[in-house]
Amino acid sequence: MNTSSSDHGAFLTRITLGSILLAHAALKIFVFTIPGTVGFFESLGLPAIFAYLTILGEVAGGTALMLGIYPRLVALLSLPILVGAAWAHLGNGWLFSNEGGGWEFPVLLIVLAVIVAIQGAGSFAIRRVPIIDRLIPASLSA
Repeated sequence: MNTSSSDHGAFLTRITLGSILLAHAALKIFVFTIPGTVGFFESLGLPAIFAYLTILGEVAGGTALMLGIYPRLVALLSLPILVGAAWAHLGNGWLFSNEGGGWEFPVLLIVLAVIVAIQGAGSFAIRRVPIIDRLIPASLSA
């Protein structure tokens, strides 16, 4: 595979993960509402702050991935959210079409995050923000 097609594949993977994170944040904000999302997290035995952090992580992470800003780091930082989603849906069976949603789709997102963490930004990425560069190891910023 040549570098260009590999870069474009990494770009598509990054954009896919970023758009799904943003879509799930929008779902939590506009459909379930923030109070509804907090209530759901609390029904799982999680503190309310986890709902707010999840929404923030999905918005910030999804946006950063779409723009290609520190995609390796962002993909790694999204893993707790995605593992939490898989955990929340574990009891609903495999298929996401099951009542309450199964664990199939969250596990796919975990795999996508791992792929982005391995491959990096790909094509069409901002990649770096000079002010933040001093805080992030070079291996995570590409």
